[in-house]
Amino acid sequence: MTKKLTSMLLAGAATLMAFQAMAADKVTLQLKWVTQAQFAGYYVAKDKGFYEEEGLDVEIKPGGPDVSPTQVLAGGGADVIVNWMPDALANREKGLPLVNIAQPFKTSGMMLTCLKETGVKSPADFKGKTLGVWFFGNEYPFLSWMGKLGLSTEGGADGVTVLKQGFNVDPLLQKQAACISTMTYNEYWQVIDAGIKPEDLVTFKYEDQGVATLEDGLYVMEDKLKDQAFKDKMVKFVRASMKGWKYAEQNPDEAAGIVLDNDSSGAQTEKHQKRMMAEVAKLTAGSNGALDEADYKRTVDTLLSGGSEPVISKEPEGAFTHEITDAALK
Repeated sequence: MTKKLTSMLLAGAATLMAFQAMAADKVTLQLKWVTQAQFAGYYVAKDKGFYEEEGLDVEIKPGGPDVSPTQVLAGGGADVIVNWMPDALANREKGLPLVNIAQPFKTSGMMLTCLKETGVKSPADFKGKTLGVWFFGNEYPFLSWMGKLGLSTEGGADGVTVLKQGFNVDPLLQKQAACISTMTYNEYWQVIDAGIKPEDLVTFKYEDQGVATLEDGLYVMEDKLKDQAFKDKMVKFVRASMKGWKYAEQNPDEAAGIVLDNDSSGAQTEKHQKRMMAEVAKLTAGSNGALDEADYKRTVDTLLSGGSEPVISKEPEGAFTHEITDAALK
């Protein structure tokens, strides 16, 4: 082969690659938190080429304590976000029209983890105690639960004192709170790794208490769904993302490795991510990406039942659509 022909072929290949890159539809996904196995399905979909197969060029933006996914979405900094439904519905009622287009997480991973030595054996023992609670939209399931229990969150002997918990487990370790907010796949294990034995803890899963609300759904702005090109892009995105999630469920250790490869902070460890992926797989199991209306209704009912201060004051309208998953799952 002549040098001239080789040069022409290389130039042609470069042009084709450039054309494919230009032709790919860009999608920006804003995560709810930092790079970790909680979001493995998206990283797997990108790493394994599932997005590329759909003609998508996906940018995954990690979150963090200073990042509000809803604000990023409202400001045009992302096309789609990962968010919890209580926060999405509360924002929708306040005038920010978020719409759930897919629900990869079927089950809630949220729970309160308590030190047994504080005397907490059941939710009835919360009265008079200090409880650690995450805010930034994560407080809504807790507030609904306390409303259902008839417990004031203003403190006092007949209520609970709410300690605004940072995204760590320090209040429990330092005994500033009887119980703290944890996820089954993350902070609970941080407590264990800090040296506290499982038998010295009591946990209350929101799922078991009948107050579980939907977590880690995919949300877009309502007006975007009037654009057919955007909808087509989301169909491809959801299809590839769910392919990523199912791959992650079946190959948890490989998925954890892919997450680690994408962690530019270097903060994550292999042990923690493998453990997290194993737990997250339990939460995505049973979901094909389509929102189950029974799960949605349970979430809405929980948020409406918050006593004198419910998270939402009325049944939402237009808060979800099956249009994207119906097309993606064909």
